[in-house]
Amino acid sequence: MNWFQREITLAPRPRGFHLVTNEIVAAVPEIGQFAVGLAHIFICHTSAALALNENADPTVRADMEAAFNRLAPENAPFYQHTVEGPDDMPAHVKAVLLGSSLTIPIRDGRLALGTWQGVYLCEHRNHGGRRTVIVTLSGQLL
Repeated sequence: MNWFQREITLAPRPRGFHLVTNEIVAAVPEIGQFAVGLAHIFICHTSAALALNENADPTVRADMEAAFNRLAPENAPFYQHTVEGPDDMPAHVKAVLLGSSLTIPIRDGRLALGTWQGVYLCEHRNHGGRRTVIVTLSGQLL
């Protein structure tokens, strides 16, 4: 069993659901050295999340943003944590619903994603800034 880990920084993005598959793969070319294994991708933040979903039609990403805004609206009267702005507490709720990590199989030096799957950075703050992600690879080398 071989292990590799790298911390990467994703470019800042506006609020929404953004495909970052290519950015992650480019930052961790060591994926190409693994014949079989797992890539664990962890985001080090509480107001952003990672998800796996549709990689082709951008309207899916827009619809995801709209749906999550209905699930966790800004300025809800029951929020107590409001000091950091109206987008902060909804961001925490959305991050809990989606999760902070993904585990994706590696096959023949590539992420073994389905045809229409991509890794999303789910940015829930209006101005979230750069996001830190830790990618851990484990498995058998080519």
